[in-house]
Amino acid sequence: MTQYLVLLRGINVGGNNIIKMVDLKASFEAMGFANVRTYIQSGNVLLESAEKDKNSLTVRIEKDLSKRFNFQARVVVISQKELAAVVKSAPVGFGEDDKKFRYDVIFLKEPLTPKEAMQSVKVREGVDAAHAGKQALYFSRLISRASQSYLTKIIGMPVYQNMTIRNWNTTTKLLALMEGQNG
Repeated sequence: MTQYLVLLRGINVGGNNIIKMVDLKASFEAMGFANVRTYIQSGNVLLESAEKDKNSLTVRIEKDLSKRFNFQARVVVISQKELAAVVKSAPVGFGEDDKKFRYDVIFLKEPLTPKEAMQSVKVREGVDAAHAGKQALYFSRLISRASQSYLTKIIGMPVYQNMTIRNWNTTTKLLALMEGQNG
């Protein structure tokens, strides 16, 4: 069995696509996944599956959730090994000064690559910093000037349909939950 993290896009945000976590968990269990858990209300689902093909897993989950919850579900599926690599590969110092900066990880829906995604990410000098990793983008912004950040501009772009954002604390907590399940 492989442990996966499924990140749902656009649920429980701004009063749209409201899904209770208990219902979300039940839907994944009904799909036959094992050890299903959710973390906070933003659509983070931890599960185990014998399926090794992430693409077919993604298609299956999106199709089922779209039908069950009556919205166009879009998910990013990441294995525990991939999530560990995302956390380990963060730029030096990323996540270390949370009194001064907000840190986010932008997870990409395949086939979108970090190199392609970076072409759409604009940064404001002195406010934002963005880095492309192997499987995600790392974005930080000054808290004192967060309202001037360009991160919000990406939300209106077509490429955003193939991204989902989690803050650094959530990202590292999800990895800790996955590692705890294995050990």
